[in-house]
Amino acid sequence: MSTIPPLDLKRQYQMIGAEIDAAVLSVLASGAYIGGPGVQAFEQEFAKYVGTADAVGCNSGTDALYLALKILGIGAGDEVITTPFTFIATAEMISAAGAKPVLVDIYPDTYNIDLNKIVAAITPQTKAIMPVHLFGRPVDMTALMSIANAHNLKVIEDCAQSASAEWAGQKTGSIGHVGCFSFFPTKNLGGCGDGGAITLNDPAWSADARMYREHGSRMRYYHEVVGINSRLDAVQAAILSIKLRYLDKWTTGRQEVADRYQQLLANIPHIMLPKPTPAPGKSAWNQYTIRILDSADGSRRDAVRAKLQEAGIISMIYYPLPLHLQEVYQDLGYKQGDFPVTEEVSHQVLSIPMFPEITAEEQERVAYALKAAL
Repeated sequence: MSTIPPLDLKRQYQMIGAEIDAAVLSVLASGAYIGGPGVQAFEQEFAKYVGTADAVGCNSGTDALYLALKILGIGAGDEVITTPFTFIATAEMISAAGAKPVLVDIYPDTYNIDLNKIVAAITPQTKAIMPVHLFGRPVDMTALMSIANAHNLKVIEDCAQSASAEWAGQKTGSIGHVGCFSFFPTKNLGGCGDGGAITLNDPAWSADARMYREHGSRMRYYHEVVGINSRLDAVQAAILSIKLRYLDKWTTGRQEVADRYQQLLANIPHIMLPKPTPAPGKSAWNQYTIRILDSADGSRRDAVRAKLQEAGIISMIYYPLPLHLQEVYQDLGYKQGDFPVTEEVSHQVLSIPMFPEITAEEQERVAYALKAAL
C-alpha cells in the first residue's frame, strides 16, 4: 500500500524538473550566486505578481517579518497585535525586534485573528497589527485596514501560507503596508531551500530593507545600523522564477482538491470541514484543515491521526500548543483559558493531504480512511 503524504514535491518536480534543472545550471555556470540579475529579475516578477511596486528577497519568511518590523521603526517599548494560533516565527520576530507581541483570539471557523477583539487590545504603545492569512485563507483586509487606519497603525501581513490568495481583487501582501512571504519548500510557492521576500510600495522602505539585509550597509564596508545577513540566493531565485509561472495553475488545482474534499467528507459525523471562503476572498489552500470534534484534550484527534497513518495517510497538526502557552512566552503573562477558541482549536485541527497533484482516487482513499478512523 502506497503512502499518501501531506505534500508530494517529487510529483511537482517531475512536471517541471527540466525547467528547474536548466535554470539552476544556468546560475551555476554564471558564477553569480549571491545577488545579481537573477535575484533582481525574480524580485521584479514577484512584485508584479503580488501587485506592489517592489519586492525585496531575503533568506526566509522569518527574516521577512523581522525586516518589515525594522523598516517600520518598530522596536523596544512598542506593541504589535497578532494571533496566538500561528507558527512561532510570527511572534518571535516581534520579540527579536525588541517589541512585545500582544495576542488576540481567533475565529472558530476561519482560524484567523478575530477582528472584533482587536480594538480592545490597542494601547498607546501599539504600533502595528500583524495578521496571519492562516492555511492560505485571507483575513478580511477591508475590515482590518479600517481598524488600522482609524488608530494610525501599520499593518504587516504574514503571507507565509497565502501566496496567490486574494481579498477584494488584491493579492495578499499588497493590501497592508508590508507583506511577508516564505518560500520554504512546503509553501504554495516554495523553493528548494529557504527563502523569503517582503512586498511593499514605499521606495524608502525598500532601500532600508536592502540595507538591513546587507549587515546594515548601503555601501560595502560602511554600516549605518546593526543589520543582518539575509539574502535570497541566486539558485533559489531562479527556481522561484520558474515556479511563479505555475502558481495560478497550482492554486486552481488546490481549489479543485478542496472542492472534492468538501463533497467526499460532507456527511462524516464528528468533524468540521473548512468554511468556504466567501467573496470577496480567495483562498490559496496551503492546507486543508478539518477539526475532529469532541476532542477536548486532543486525544480523539490524535487517535484518528494514528489510524490514518496505519492506513498509509500522513496528516499534520498545526499548531498543537498555542503561542501563549509556549514556555518562551510565559513572561507575557497569559494563562490557560485566556484564548478559549485557540485552545479548543489546537486540540482538534488536523490537516490532511493537500497538493495539486493528488489524484481523485487518493482523495477517495483519504475519505474512506477518515470514515473508518471515526
